[in-house]
This record gives sequence, C-alpha cells and structure tokens, in this order.
Amino acid sequence: MSSWQAGDVRIHGLRIHYTRTGGVRHPLVLAHGFSDDGLCWTPVARALEATFDVIMVDARGHGRSDAPEHGYGPLEHASDLAGVITALGLDRPFILGHSMGAITALTLAGIRPVLAGAILLEDPPPWWEASALGAAAADNDRWAGMRAWVFQLKRQTRDELIAAQRAANPAWSDGELGPWADAKHRLSLNVINRSAPTEVDWQTILRRITCPTLLITGDPARGALVTPENVQTLQQFIPHLQVAHIPDAGHSIRRDQFDCYLAAVRDFLAAHAPE
Repeated sequence: MSSWQAGDVRIHGLRIHYTRTGGVRHPLVLAHGFSDDGLCWTPVARALEATFDVIMVDARGHGRSDAPEHGYGPLEHASDLAGVITALGLDRPFILGHSMGAITALTLAGIRPVLAGAILLEDPPPWWEASALGAAAADNDRWAGMRAWVFQLKRQTRDELIAAQRAANPAWSDGELGPWADAKHRLSLNVINRSAPTEVDWQTILRRITCPTLLITGDPARGALVTPENVQTLQQFIPHLQVAHIPDAGHSIRRDQFDCYLAAVRDFLAAHAPE
C-alpha cells in the first residue's frame, strides 16, 4: 500500500476522494456499499493491483469525500462516479460495485453507456423491481432502523466494532475488519438525512446498458438481497447479463467467500480485458 496514491477531484462543487494503486494497466474502479468507503476494498485491490490500475472511490458522505446535506440517490452517486472517471481520464474502465456501489455502477452504465468498459455487480438492492422500489421509498420503519443502526455504530469504539463484527462474521479476514470499522467512524450523518428520492426510470436505464455485465449473487437465506426471481427480472432488461452465484455467502459476498468471489471476478475481467 505504500506506493498507492490518494487524491481528490472536484465534481459538482463537491470534493470526491479516491485511492489509486497506479501503474500502466487497464483501470478498474471500485464503488463501495452504504456506510463503507473506498479503503474497504483493500483486500480486493491488493489481489488485483498487479493486473489493473485500481481506483477506490469514496462516495459522497463516505470516507474522506464531502458530505452535502442531501442528494444520496443513485443518480447523484452515478453522476459523481462519472465525474471521477472523466476527471482522471480513465478510458472505459471496468467498474466493480457492492450494494449501493453496484446500483451506482448499474445506473452509470445506463445513463452514460459509452463510459464503462464492463460492470460487475455484487448483490445490489433489486430496485429494478417496481414493488421493491416502492416499498423502499415508503417504508418508514426501515428508514428508522437504518438511522438507529448508524447511531449505534457511531457510539462504539474501533475495537468494539471490530470485536462485534468478528463475532458476527467469523469468515471475515482481519484485513476486512479494520477498514470496515474505520469507514463507520468516517461516515457522515448527512447520509441518513431523509429527502424525497429522485425518480429513476429503471426500465429505460437498464435497457440502455450495452457493456458486458456480471451479477454476483449470494444466498438470500444468509442475508443476500438478490433472489433468483430478481435475477430473472434483470435478465429481461439486460439480456447479455452473466450471473455468478457464490454459495454460502450473504450480502457481503467478497468478505464471506473471498477466494470464490475473486475467482469469479478474475474470470470475468480476463474474458473482457482489452488486448
């Protein structure tokens, strides 16, 4: 990590932070999930930096990026990420996203179809399902639960967070736990400011995606969000969608089954790497 570079770009008046492994290699942009930040990708970046120029981006309100009071929907996140790609002069990068970051990658590939070379989606929330999106927008109990969860995390020390997460997820490596805990302390409370969501026309956006696309799924019984029915719906919008199912993994697929996850990612990237 000593040779990694850290920097900022100014997008829409906001400072967006990133960490970059560097090198003359094809760029791979990593987009984290809610409450994580770019350095939560450290184990993945270390595994792939010999092959790719890995760019780990802190989404607005996360890590060391600026945190506006509002504007935390998929369109805003996708616009920020597109701005980072353009500002850094990245030529059709691969984009790997987890959860919120996967939705960001999915949205970006639809609103800016020529920008991404390929996208990889680790257990995104299935907002392409009309019923799921409506429930998410109207579910006051869910929103209250999220706020309570964030405040609970903020009250714990780093050591307490690591100990609790190690007990809850014994398969996670030590390399995952530290960055996960640090991200919770850096998270801005502005991300839980509720505001009217920006309407997203998912059918239109998804049908515009032309780049190679990989959906990485876990087991809903272990907490993964994407069900087989959700996969079928997404394939209707993105007929070229490829799917890699990782057994015995929950929502954080790479943390639960790192080796299997990395093998699926490597295979897909190798198949679409530019010559």
